[in-house]
Amino acid sequence: MDDESAEIELLEQNLNKTHQISQRMISVLTNFDSRLVKLEKSILPLYAATQKLNHRSHNIDCALLKIDEVASSHEGIAEEEGLILRGPQPGQLEIYIDTLARLNAAIAFKSSDEDSREKARLIETGAKKLTQLYTKIVAEGSSGSPPIAGLDFTPATFPSALLAPLKPLVAFLRGLPLPSTHPSHPAGQVILATLREAQRGYADMRGTWNRKSIETHAKRVVDRAETLDGVIAGKEFGTWVENLLRIAETEYSLLTDLAPLTTPSILASTYDTLLSPLLTLFTDTLSSLTSIIKRSLHKYTFHALATYSALSASQSRWETLMSRRGEGRRDTNELRDGLNSVRSVCLRTFPEFLADLKLAATAPGKGGELGVSLADFTVSTIQYLDRIPEVQGAVGSALLALGDGNWKMGEGKQVGKAQKVSTIEMTEKVILQHYTFDIVNTTVNSLTTLSRTQRRGAFGSIFLLNNISYIYSRFVLKPTHPALTELITKPTADALTSAFRTAKAGYFDANFSPLMQALSEDREKEKVGSSAWKAATKEKFTRFYDLLEEVGERHRMARVLEEEAGGKKAVAEEAVKLVVPSLQRFIQKQRDKEFSKNPQKYIKLSSEEVETQIRAFYK
Repeated sequence: MDDESAEIELLEQNLNKTHQISQRMISVLTNFDSRLVKLEKSILPLYAATQKLNHRSHNIDCALLKIDEVASSHEGIAEEEGLILRGPQPGQLEIYIDTLARLNAAIAFKSSDEDSREKARLIETGAKKLTQLYTKIVAEGSSGSPPIAGLDFTPATFPSALLAPLKPLVAFLRGLPLPSTHPSHPAGQVILATLREAQRGYADMRGTWNRKSIETHAKRVVDRAETLDGVIAGKEFGTWVENLLRIAETEYSLLTDLAPLTTPSILASTYDTLLSPLLTLFTDTLSSLTSIIKRSLHKYTFHALATYSALSASQSRWETLMSRRGEGRRDTNELRDGLNSVRSVCLRTFPEFLADLKLAATAPGKGGELGVSLADFTVSTIQYLDRIPEVQGAVGSALLALGDGNWKMGEGKQVGKAQKVSTIEMTEKVILQHYTFDIVNTTVNSLTTLSRTQRRGAFGSIFLLNNISYIYSRFVLKPTHPALTELITKPTADALTSAFRTAKAGYFDANFSPLMQALSEDREKEKVGSSAWKAATKEKFTRFYDLLEEVGERHRMARVLEEEAGGKKAVAEEAVKLVVPSLQRFIQKQRDKEFSKNPQKYIKLSSEEVETQIRAFYK
């Protein structure tokens, strides 16, 4: 117990000591706190004064920076103004564009009206300088000697060396502020007017250049038209039109790449201006060709038809290109107008050709003599129908427009007043077949009429046979053009076959019937053995051989079927079969009746010799 009391007493003593120490520490801390409060009260005014000084120092620094910036800005504008006024220098286009871009950005982000007006003035000047450069490059690409024009014409492309600097320039011009994109930009209206003027200049230069590039070819087409075959001349004109369309397509693609203003309406107006010189050249060239055709419609019929065919083939492509000129020009179509003009000429050719064939029946041959050779209109008919398949589409289309049968002028038909027919039945092929029939029928009638005007009927029969056979062989037996078989229908072939047979029968009747009549027996006067009978028989032989000599002389003068080797051989066979058997029977009969003591005096040629002589007529 004593030990425990002693420990408790010791603890109490330690606790008292600790309490005393704590009291002394509290006293010290309280003293420090009072001193800190006094120090804070002393320092606080000094701190407030220092804060005000720092704020004033910051304001002074900001003012100095602003002053430096304004001074620097005025120096920059002066420098940029000099750069812009000089214009883009070689190799410095990018620097020039960057300068204008900075000025444009400055207008967008700074609010000073005076500063913006100054920068807008510089941007206007810069835009004008750049459009001048644009115009200069375009002019350089649209000058010099045009490419050599020919049938293998290739449009001259814009030089690639000029496209390299032009494309970035166009890209920047397209990004310039315009009223439609930057309504509040002070330079928008001036820039728009400048770009419009530059774009019009582009269209004028490219249009003039392209006209120059194909103008020589156009003159060549017109100059050669009178000397070339009609179909070839028409195809050459068609090639020229195709070249013009190729140029128009190429230029539209180039315009979409190089036009500074690309709104649809402005682009369409520019394209219309660009095409104007080309379309004027097209109209002038077609007008010149039409004038040549109208001077001699008969001579230049196939010029008209081939030209019509060429224009018809290009119509769809033409309309597609011309639609790019804008809504305001949709009713204007130079090719359609030209097509109508040429078609009206073509419509005249059909009745006039038939009228010429009819008129040929009243025209005598040279010196008033018909002769037996091929008539000019026979050859022209063959040539005409031979050429029809080459322009069949154009002929069929024009005939449909004319109307079935309206080519028969003066026969109750009115040109231009189409008959009411079913569109399913009356196709181009059918109406061509009808027209071909009328041509063939009119030609045959004119030849028949003309052969009857010959003073010597035998020569007229040879003339008719030569001409009808020529037509018959080339249209029915061996058509000169494969497509003619579609045009020569059964009625046409039957009409030609009948005409050929009639002509051949007329030929035999006029040339060999007198021979047969000379060998005929007059039963009323003949009395075998009498002197009269003998005299008559001798007279028959004499007359037969005289007529044979006359026929031979006629065939030496007038060649039969000179153009038809196969037909000539067939006619020779028929002539032999017609004459020789009758002569053989007559000779045998009269020899048996002893009409003369010296028969050889009157039988000058044997039947074999007569056959040889007849065959010689056709060699």
